[in-house]
Amino acid sequence: MASDAFPTRGWEIRDGVWSVPPSGIDGKGVGGDIITTASFSNFELSVDFKISVGTNSGVKYFVDPALNKGEGSGIGLEFQILDDEHHPDAKLGRNGNRTMGSLYDLIPAAAGKKVNPFGQWNTARIVVRGAHVEHWLNGQKVLEYVRFTPEFRRLVAESKYRVWEHFGELPAGPILLQDHGEAVSFRNIKIRELTP
Repeated sequence: MASDAFPTRGWEIRDGVWSVPPSGIDGKGVGGDIITTASFSNFELSVDFKISVGTNSGVKYFVDPALNKGEGSGIGLEFQILDDEHHPDAKLGRNGNRTMGSLYDLIPAAAGKKVNPFGQWNTARIVVRGAHVEHWLNGQKVLEYVRFTPEFRRLVAESKYRVWEHFGELPAGPILLQDHGEAVSFRNIKIRELTP
């Protein structure tokens, strides 16, 4: 759950690396999510991340802090970070839309994506210009889509997000690093605002 203050437990920052340890509680982190205080509409975000066996996490954008104020993570569009081989979420959803690099529960990442082995860093990049969005993984574009279109709204209607009206259609929103209860590390977090 996102809050107005930096987590007082769970997260550790050392030598420029932000890490969250496994909580031992399925799907629930100890520290909670980290969310920006600023909102972004046109931006390029890049972040290095490292996973371990069983990791489930994500980078969320256009997060709506008014949704899901109770248990669980903030609600927004999500660049999925997942151990596709060992985490069961990889086999849920539709057509692989919950695997590494995917737009979580909406659009699967491209087949043949390059994921570095455990213990090595990967790089996620999200580029948003107007309604056009791209997900990049380790220098390879793995998906792109356009918000506000009939196709985007159809995908939302077929997903777990259908319960939230106008999901993914905020004009601007915060960016969030997820604590899902499994070990993950982040570094080199860079956000650059773009012209539309």
